[in-house]
Amino acid sequence: MSNINDLKLTDDLFEKLDDSEKNAEFIAMESKTFMRDSWNRFKKNKLALFGLIFVTLMILFAIFAPMFSKYSYEMQDLQNRNALPSLEHLFGTDKLGRDIFVRVMYGARISLAIGFASAAINMVIGIIYGGISGYVGGRVDMIMMRTVDVIYSVPGLLYVILILMVFGNNLTSMLIAISITSWVNMARQVRTQVMSLKETEFAMAAKVIGASHSRILLKHLIINAIGPIIVTLTMMVPQAIFTESFLSFLGIGISQPQSSWGVLCSEARGLIHTYPIQIIWPVAAMCLTILSLNFIGDGLGEALDPNNGGMN
Repeated sequence: MSNINDLKLTDDLFEKLDDSEKNAEFIAMESKTFMRDSWNRFKKNKLALFGLIFVTLMILFAIFAPMFSKYSYEMQDLQNRNALPSLEHLFGTDKLGRDIFVRVMYGARISLAIGFASAAINMVIGIIYGGISGYVGGRVDMIMMRTVDVIYSVPGLLYVILILMVFGNNLTSMLIAISITSWVNMARQVRTQVMSLKETEFAMAAKVIGASHSRILLKHLIINAIGPIIVTLTMMVPQAIFTESFLSFLGIGISQPQSSWGVLCSEARGLIHTYPIQIIWPVAAMCLTILSLNFIGDGLGEALDPNNGGMN
């Protein structure tokens, strides 16, 4: 009887909540992945977002502008040489009557292709070389890093000039020349990240349960170092673009009639006192693209850092 009385007393003291009031104070937080949270932080960086939009537009114009224009990058009109910008020729014409806008957009194809392709090659070589060096360690690491020091001790421009002299001034030889030494910085970055991560708990746990060395390196260590790798990769693109433009400006890069930004600057250099506007367009395109890529690299560096502002 006492238990029954206790139950009745409890019912009198407490009232059952309605279903509508049960979740009145429940606060639901949206689940976010690391990449989604990084993207949210990246969007807050106005300069990085501007850089991404500009580079995207430049890529789209480089692809489609020469395709839909009635002029080609090598089409000459000797009756309309050195024309000023107009509706017919947005950037004017050069000394041979070629449309500068089409040539600048075609030059963007070559310069951006070399920049992104060489960066991708450097990423693959650097990840493999630096990953193996950092993961194996010991004597292997010492030998591989001393090899890197030897390569780094010789000026990279010397490698580039020698390769271009042997294989000629074409797109393939330019890619080989730029990529032959540029992977060194990527390899050092990956090695540092792998050496710091291979002693962590998750890496040791993967080793204990019998995961293969290649799986530990690729699926655990490299993946967790992807943030610094992407930032380093982003910085390699403007460096490659500048190197190609500099060599083409000197006359040892891409050969004419192909029109990279360096070639266009070299052609307009002789008319800088009479028609200075012709050199403004390729220089502006190159500078804004390189600046935008640097903004993107800085934005990615902040966005991919999990300690920067916490998980929002």
